[in-house]
Amino acid sequence: MGKSWRYESDGKGGLICARHTPVRWDLAIAASFPNLRPKPLARAIRQDMWRLLRNTRGLRPAVAVAPAPDGGLAVTAGGSLDAAAPSAHCAQKLETLLASPRHRARWIAYAGHAP
Repeated sequence: MGKSWRYESDGKGGLICARHTPVRWDLAIAASFPNLRPKPLARAIRQDMWRLLRNTRGLRPAVAVAPAPDGGLAVTAGGSLDAAAPSAHCAQKLETLLASPRHRARWIAYAGHAP
C-alpha cells in the first residue's frame, strides 16, 4: 500500500481519511460540526492532528466524518496505535484540539458549508 492518504466511503454516507484501512480505533475522540464539506473537513483535522501527535510512537491517524441526526456532521478523530493502549495524555491532547475554538473556526472556514 502506498503512503498517500485515502478518502473512502464508509458505506453509511460518510467518509474515512486514513493511510491504512480498515481503521482500528485504539484512540477515538468524537466532535460535532455543522453541515460542511466532509472531505476538506477531514483533511484539515487530520493535518492538525498529525502535527499535534506526530511524536506518538506507532500512531496511524484516521478521521471519520459521518452525517449526524441533527443535520450536521459527527467526526471521530484518532486511529490505531502500536502501543498497548493510548495514553490519557494523548487522548487529552486530541480532545483539546477538537474543542479548540481557533482550530474549529479555521476548519469550518476551510471546509465551507455543504450545498
